[in-house]
Amino acid sequence: MGSAGSSARAGRERSIEVGGVRVHVRECGRGRPLLLINGIGAHVDMWASMERALPGTRLIAFDAPGTGRSETPWLPLPIELLASLTEQLLDRLDYDQVDVLGYSFGGLVAQCLTRAAPARVRRLVLAASTPGWGGVPGSLRTLMQMSTPLRYYWRPYYERVIGELMGGRARTDPGFVRRHGDARLHSPPTSVGYLWQLLAMATSPGTLGWLKEISADTLVLTGDDDPVMPLANALLLARHIPSARLLVARGEGHMLLMDDESAVFAALRSFLSAAEVGRSDAWRQATEVDDQLVEEALKADAGGLANPAGLMSALVREWTLAAA
Repeated sequence: MGSAGSSARAGRERSIEVGGVRVHVRECGRGRPLLLINGIGAHVDMWASMERALPGTRLIAFDAPGTGRSETPWLPLPIELLASLTEQLLDRLDYDQVDVLGYSFGGLVAQCLTRAAPARVRRLVLAASTPGWGGVPGSLRTLMQMSTPLRYYWRPYYERVIGELMGGRARTDPGFVRRHGDARLHSPPTSVGYLWQLLAMATSPGTLGWLKEISADTLVLTGDDDPVMPLANALLLARHIPSARLLVARGEGHMLLMDDESAVFAALRSFLSAAEVGRSDAWRQATEVDDQLVEEALKADAGGLANPAGLMSALVREWTLAAA
Protein backbone atom coordinates (compact mmCIF):
# COMPACT_ATOMS: atom_id res chain seq x y z
CA MET A 1 0.00 0.00 0.00
CA GLY A 2 1.29 3.45 -0.84
CA SER A 3 0.54 6.69 0.93
CA ALA A 4 -2.44 7.16 3.20
CA GLY A 5 -5.72 6.73 1.44
CA SER A 6 -4.33 4.88 -1.59
CA SER A 7 -6.26 1.79 -2.67
CA ALA A 8 -5.29 -1.57 -4.07
CA ARG A 9 -7.90 -1.53 -6.86
CA ALA A 10 -9.94 1.14 -8.55
CA GLY A 11 -13.32 1.34 -6.88
CA ARG A 12 -16.43 3.43 -6.57
CA GLU A 13 -16.87 5.49 -3.40
CA ARG A 14 -19.97 7.41 -2.43
CA SER A 15 -22.05 8.57 0.49
CA ILE A 16 -25.49 7.02 1.03
CA GLU A 17 -28.15 7.89 3.60
CA VAL A 18 -29.16 4.81 5.57
CA GLY A 19 -31.43 4.94 8.60
CA GLY A 20 -31.05 8.70 8.78
CA VAL A 21 -27.22 8.55 8.79
CA ARG A 22 -24.87 9.38 5.91
CA VAL A 23 -22.63 6.34 5.38
CA HIS A 24 -19.50 6.26 3.25
CA VAL A 25 -19.34 3.18 0.99
CA ARG A 26 -16.64 1.70 -1.22
CA GLU A 27 -17.27 -1.02 -3.84
CA CYS A 28 -14.53 -2.56 -5.95
CA GLY A 29 -13.80 -5.62 -8.04
CA ARG A 30 -15.97 -8.10 -9.88
CA GLY A 31 -17.36 -11.47 -8.90
CA ARG A 32 -19.47 -12.79 -6.05
CA PRO A 33 -20.13 -9.98 -3.53
CA LEU A 34 -18.45 -10.02 -0.12
CA LEU A 35 -19.60 -7.52 2.50
CA LEU A 36 -16.81 -6.38 4.83
CA ILE A 37 -17.77 -5.19 8.33
CA ASN A 38 -14.80 -3.55 9.99
CA GLY A 39 -13.39 -3.32 13.50
CA ILE A 40 -13.78 -0.56 16.02
CA GLY A 41 -12.77 2.87 14.75
CA ALA A 42 -11.63 1.50 11.38
CA HIS A 43 -12.38 2.82 7.88
CA VAL A 44 -12.59 1.47 4.32
CA ASP A 45 -8.99 2.21 3.32
CA MET A 46 -7.78 -0.30 5.91
CA TRP A 47 -9.08 -3.14 3.69
CA ALA A 48 -6.29 -2.67 1.10
CA SER A 49 -4.73 -6.08 1.81
CA MET A 50 -8.12 -7.73 1.31
CA GLU A 51 -8.50 -5.98 -2.04
CA ARG A 52 -5.14 -7.31 -3.19
CA ALA A 53 -5.80 -10.81 -1.85
CA LEU A 54 -9.29 -11.31 -3.35
CA PRO A 55 -9.09 -10.04 -6.95
CA GLY A 56 -11.99 -12.19 -8.15
CA THR A 57 -14.43 -10.89 -5.56
CA ARG A 58 -16.77 -7.91 -5.47
CA LEU A 59 -15.88 -6.20 -2.18
CA ILE A 60 -18.39 -3.97 -0.41
CA ALA A 61 -16.99 -1.94 2.47
CA PHE A 62 -18.37 0.94 4.50
CA ASP A 63 -17.37 3.26 7.31
CA ALA A 64 -19.57 2.55 10.32
CA PRO A 65 -21.39 5.60 11.73
CA GLY A 66 -18.87 7.78 13.54
CA THR A 67 -15.84 6.38 11.68
CA GLY A 68 -13.96 7.38 8.54
CA ARG A 69 -16.08 9.58 6.33
CA SER A 70 -19.46 8.52 7.71
CA GLU A 71 -21.67 10.75 9.78
CA THR A 72 -21.63 10.49 13.58
CA PRO A 73 -25.13 9.85 14.99
CA TRP A 74 -26.45 11.85 17.91
CA LEU A 75 -26.95 8.73 20.01
CA PRO A 76 -25.13 5.37 20.19
CA LEU A 77 -26.46 2.64 17.93
CA PRO A 78 -26.80 -0.80 19.57
CA ILE A 79 -25.24 -3.77 17.79
CA GLU A 80 -28.66 -4.98 16.64
CA LEU A 81 -29.43 -1.57 15.13
CA LEU A 82 -26.05 -1.50 13.40
CA ALA A 83 -26.94 -4.90 11.89
CA SER A 84 -30.29 -3.52 10.73
CA LEU A 85 -28.56 -0.49 9.23
CA THR A 86 -26.17 -2.84 7.41
CA GLU A 87 -29.10 -4.78 5.94
CA GLN A 88 -30.67 -1.50 4.81
CA LEU A 89 -27.37 -0.63 3.16
CA LEU A 90 -27.57 -3.89 1.16
CA ASP A 91 -31.07 -2.85 0.08
CA ARG A 92 -29.84 0.55 -1.05
CA LEU A 93 -26.96 -1.05 -2.98
CA ASP A 94 -29.31 -3.65 -4.51
CA TYR A 95 -27.64 -6.81 -3.19
CA ASP A 96 -30.11 -9.59 -2.43
CA GLN A 97 -27.53 -12.02 -1.06
CA VAL A 98 -23.85 -11.64 -0.15
CA ASP A 99 -21.07 -13.39 1.67
CA VAL A 100 -20.24 -11.55 4.89
CA LEU A 101 -16.93 -11.07 6.67
CA GLY A 102 -17.07 -9.56 10.14
CA TYR A 103 -13.76 -8.50 11.64
CA SER A 104 -13.29 -7.95 15.39
CA PHE A 105 -16.13 -5.61 16.54
CA GLY A 106 -17.64 -6.07 13.07
CA GLY A 107 -17.99 -9.77 13.80
CA LEU A 108 -20.69 -9.01 16.37
CA VAL A 109 -22.59 -6.99 13.78
CA ALA A 110 -22.13 -9.81 11.25
CA GLN A 111 -23.50 -12.38 13.69
CA CYS A 112 -26.59 -10.28 14.36
CA LEU A 113 -27.12 -9.62 10.65
CA THR A 114 -26.86 -13.32 9.81
CA ARG A 115 -29.33 -14.25 12.53
CA ALA A 116 -31.84 -11.52 11.63
CA ALA A 117 -31.64 -11.96 7.84
CA PRO A 118 -30.40 -15.51 7.11
CA ALA A 119 -31.51 -15.41 3.48
CA ARG A 120 -29.21 -12.42 2.83
CA VAL A 121 -26.03 -14.26 3.91
CA ARG A 122 -24.68 -17.12 1.81
CA ARG A 123 -21.46 -17.74 3.76
CA LEU A 124 -20.08 -16.10 6.89
CA VAL A 125 -16.49 -15.41 7.94
CA LEU A 126 -15.73 -14.27 11.49
CA ALA A 127 -12.16 -13.04 11.85
CA ALA A 128 -10.47 -12.14 15.15
CA SER A 129 -13.91 -11.77 16.67
CA THR A 130 -15.92 -12.64 19.77
CA PRO A 131 -19.40 -13.51 21.04
CA GLY A 132 -19.15 -10.44 23.30
CA TRP A 133 -20.28 -11.04 26.87
CA GLY A 134 -19.65 -14.71 27.53
CA GLY A 135 -16.40 -14.58 25.62
CA VAL A 136 -12.91 -13.93 26.97
CA PRO A 137 -11.70 -10.30 26.94
CA GLY A 138 -8.08 -9.29 26.72
CA SER A 139 -6.07 -8.22 29.74
CA LEU A 140 -6.96 -5.10 31.69
CA ARG A 141 -4.01 -3.33 30.02
CA THR A 142 -5.28 -4.32 26.59
CA LEU A 143 -8.79 -3.14 27.42
CA MET A 144 -7.42 0.21 28.61
CA GLN A 145 -5.46 0.67 25.39
CA MET A 146 -8.53 -0.24 23.32
CA SER A 147 -10.72 2.18 25.27
CA THR A 148 -9.11 5.20 23.61
CA PRO A 149 -8.99 6.15 19.91
CA LEU A 150 -5.61 7.81 20.47
CA ARG A 151 -3.85 5.24 18.23
CA TYR A 152 -5.89 6.71 15.34
CA TYR A 153 -4.75 10.28 16.08
CA TRP A 154 -1.14 10.29 17.25
CA ARG A 155 1.59 8.33 15.46
CA PRO A 156 4.08 8.17 18.40
CA TYR A 157 1.40 6.59 20.59
CA TYR A 158 0.30 4.24 17.81
CA GLU A 159 3.86 3.04 17.20
CA ARG A 160 4.49 2.64 20.94
CA VAL A 161 1.46 0.46 21.73
CA ILE A 162 0.53 -1.33 18.51
CA GLY A 163 2.87 -4.31 18.86
CA GLU A 164 1.80 -5.16 22.39
CA LEU A 165 -1.83 -4.40 21.59
CA MET A 166 -2.22 -6.26 18.31
CA GLY A 167 0.44 -8.96 18.54
CA GLY A 168 1.67 -10.98 15.56
CA ARG A 169 3.68 -9.16 12.91
CA ALA A 170 3.07 -5.82 14.59
CA ARG A 171 5.44 -6.95 17.36
CA THR A 172 8.42 -7.59 15.08
CA ASP A 173 8.15 -5.69 11.78
CA PRO A 174 8.60 -1.89 11.97
CA GLY A 175 7.92 -1.57 8.22
CA PHE A 176 4.56 -3.30 8.61
CA VAL A 177 3.72 -0.98 11.51
CA ARG A 178 4.61 2.13 9.48
CA ARG A 179 2.64 1.05 6.42
CA HIS A 180 -0.43 0.22 8.44
CA GLY A 181 -0.09 3.49 10.36
CA ASP A 182 -0.23 5.45 7.10
CA ALA A 183 -3.72 4.08 6.46
CA ARG A 184 -4.96 4.14 10.05
CA LEU A 185 -4.02 7.72 10.83
CA HIS A 186 -5.35 9.55 7.79
CA SER A 187 -9.08 9.14 8.49
CA PRO A 188 -9.65 8.70 12.23
CA PRO A 189 -13.03 8.15 13.87
CA THR A 190 -14.59 10.98 15.79
CA SER A 191 -14.11 10.71 19.53
CA VAL A 192 -17.89 10.48 19.97
CA GLY A 193 -18.20 7.87 17.22
CA TYR A 194 -15.53 5.73 18.88
CA LEU A 195 -17.29 6.08 22.24
CA TRP A 196 -20.58 5.03 20.66
CA GLN A 197 -18.95 1.84 19.35
CA LEU A 198 -17.47 1.07 22.76
CA LEU A 199 -20.90 1.53 24.35
CA ALA A 200 -22.53 -0.66 21.70
CA MET A 201 -20.14 -3.49 22.48
CA ALA A 202 -20.35 -3.05 26.26
CA THR A 203 -24.15 -2.96 26.34
CA SER A 204 -24.80 -5.82 23.92
CA PRO A 205 -25.98 -8.93 25.79
CA GLY A 206 -23.67 -11.08 23.66
CA THR A 207 -24.45 -13.69 21.06
CA LEU A 208 -23.54 -16.91 22.85
CA GLY A 209 -27.14 -17.72 23.77
CA TRP A 210 -28.34 -17.81 20.15
CA LEU A 211 -25.35 -18.73 17.99
CA LYS A 212 -27.10 -22.05 17.33
CA GLU A 213 -29.64 -20.09 15.25
CA ILE A 214 -27.01 -19.10 12.65
CA SER A 215 -27.57 -21.34 9.64
CA ALA A 216 -24.84 -20.06 7.29
CA ASP A 217 -21.70 -22.11 6.72
CA THR A 218 -19.16 -20.22 8.83
CA LEU A 219 -15.37 -20.06 8.75
CA VAL A 220 -13.87 -18.71 11.98
CA LEU A 221 -10.37 -17.24 11.58
CA THR A 222 -7.99 -16.15 14.31
CA GLY A 223 -4.30 -15.73 15.04
CA ASP A 224 -2.67 -17.51 17.94
CA ASP A 225 -1.05 -14.25 19.12
CA ASP A 226 -4.06 -11.93 19.46
CA PRO A 227 -4.06 -9.94 22.73
CA VAL A 228 -7.37 -8.24 21.86
CA MET A 229 -9.36 -11.41 21.12
CA PRO A 230 -7.85 -14.42 22.92
CA LEU A 231 -8.16 -17.78 21.16
CA ALA A 232 -11.03 -18.96 23.37
CA ASN A 233 -13.37 -16.51 21.62
CA ALA A 234 -12.87 -18.14 18.23
CA LEU A 235 -13.33 -21.59 19.77
CA LEU A 236 -16.61 -20.54 21.39
CA LEU A 237 -17.89 -19.20 18.07
CA ALA A 238 -16.86 -22.30 16.13
CA ARG A 239 -18.30 -24.61 18.78
CA HIS A 240 -21.75 -23.04 19.04
CA ILE A 241 -22.48 -22.11 15.40
CA PRO A 242 -23.87 -25.36 13.93
CA SER A 243 -22.03 -25.32 10.60
CA ALA A 244 -18.72 -23.73 11.58
CA ARG A 245 -15.07 -24.64 11.53
CA LEU A 246 -11.97 -22.94 12.88
CA LEU A 247 -8.64 -22.03 11.28
CA VAL A 248 -5.85 -20.73 13.51
CA ALA A 249 -3.07 -18.77 11.78
CA ARG A 250 0.19 -19.46 13.58
CA GLY A 251 2.14 -16.35 14.50
CA GLU A 252 -0.65 -14.00 13.44
CA GLY A 253 -2.15 -11.35 15.67
CA HIS A 254 -5.25 -9.18 15.60
CA MET A 255 -4.21 -7.55 12.31
CA LEU A 256 -4.13 -10.82 10.35
CA LEU A 257 -6.40 -9.43 7.60
CA MET A 258 -4.10 -6.43 7.13
CA ASP A 259 -1.01 -8.54 6.48
CA ASP A 260 -0.40 -9.20 2.77
CA GLU A 261 1.61 -12.30 3.68
CA SER A 262 -1.03 -13.86 5.92
CA ALA A 263 -1.89 -17.51 5.25
CA VAL A 264 -5.58 -16.80 5.94
CA PHE A 265 -6.09 -15.27 2.49
CA ALA A 266 -5.63 -18.61 0.73
CA ALA A 267 -8.19 -20.10 3.10
CA LEU A 268 -10.58 -17.23 2.42
CA ARG A 269 -10.33 -17.66 -1.34
CA SER A 270 -10.91 -21.40 -1.01
CA PHE A 271 -13.89 -21.06 1.32
CA LEU A 272 -15.64 -18.33 -0.67
CA SER A 273 -15.03 -19.71 -4.17
CA ALA A 274 -15.94 -23.38 -3.66
CA ALA A 275 -19.28 -24.47 -5.10
CA GLU A 276 -19.77 -26.45 -1.89
CA VAL A 277 -17.89 -25.61 1.31
CA GLY A 278 -17.22 -29.29 1.98
CA ARG A 279 -15.06 -29.41 -1.14
CA SER A 280 -12.93 -26.41 -0.20
CA ASP A 281 -9.39 -26.89 1.09
CA ALA A 282 -10.17 -24.40 3.87
CA TRP A 283 -13.05 -26.50 5.17
CA ARG A 284 -11.08 -29.75 5.02
CA GLN A 285 -8.11 -28.21 6.81
CA ALA A 286 -10.18 -26.42 9.45
CA THR A 287 -11.02 -27.87 12.85
CA GLU A 288 -14.41 -29.00 14.10
CA VAL A 289 -14.36 -27.63 17.62
CA ASP A 290 -15.64 -29.73 20.51
CA ASP A 291 -16.21 -29.00 24.19
CA GLN A 292 -12.79 -30.30 25.19
CA LEU A 293 -10.97 -27.81 22.95
CA VAL A 294 -13.08 -24.98 24.36
CA GLU A 295 -12.40 -26.03 27.96
CA GLU A 296 -8.67 -26.23 27.34
CA ALA A 297 -8.65 -22.73 25.86
CA LEU A 298 -10.72 -21.32 28.72
CA LYS A 299 -8.30 -22.81 31.24
CA ALA A 300 -5.37 -21.32 29.32
CA ASP A 301 -7.01 -17.89 29.55
CA ALA A 302 -8.06 -18.29 33.18
CA GLY A 303 -5.77 -15.41 34.17
CA GLY A 304 -8.38 -13.11 32.68
CA LEU A 305 -10.63 -13.84 35.64
CA ALA A 306 -8.52 -11.34 37.60
CA ASN A 307 -9.91 -8.74 35.21
CA PRO A 308 -13.38 -7.53 36.33
CA ALA A 309 -14.66 -7.70 32.74
CA GLY A 310 -13.28 -11.23 32.43
CA LEU A 311 -14.95 -12.37 35.64
CA MET A 312 -18.30 -10.89 34.61
CA SER A 313 -18.02 -12.44 31.16
CA ALA A 314 -17.27 -15.84 32.68
CA LEU A 315 -20.40 -15.58 34.83
CA VAL A 316 -22.44 -14.63 31.76
CA ARG A 317 -21.00 -17.62 29.90
CA GLU A 318 -21.85 -20.08 32.68
CA TRP A 319 -25.38 -18.75 33.01
CA THR A 320 -26.00 -18.61 29.26
CA LEU A 321 -24.73 -22.11 28.52
CA ALA A 322 -26.56 -23.57 31.52
CA ALA A 323 -29.82 -22.01 30.28
CA ALA A 324 -29.33 -23.24 26.70
